Amino acid sequence: MRILTAALCLTVALPSLARTPSPAVAKPSRLGLCAACHGETGMAVMPGAPNLAGQRLDYLRQALQDYRDGRRDAPAMRAATGPLSAAELDALARWYSVQTPAAKP
Repeated sequence: MRILTAALCLTVALPSLARTPSPAVAKPSRLGLCAACHGETGMAVMPGAPNLAGQRLDYLRQALQDYRDGRRDAPAMRAATGPLSAAELDALARWYSVQTPAAKP
């Protein structure tokens, strides 16, 4: 009987646990550098710029480092990321990774 009661309690609690939001991520101080093309919430505002909302954190972090360090050849991205510290790149990657992609019209 105790096992049945415990299972029932877990079954009732699981939906609320699944909806628990992730911890808030502070808006990066250098967001304006990215938002001009990729949008503040990661939905591109410039034609040809990729949407960043909801991308994997590790992917965004590595891509930003690669642009900054010249391992990816994109002059505009190199110029935008060149002066950024590792902490600033991480903050930007975290910000965009937790944004929710908007539905396409």
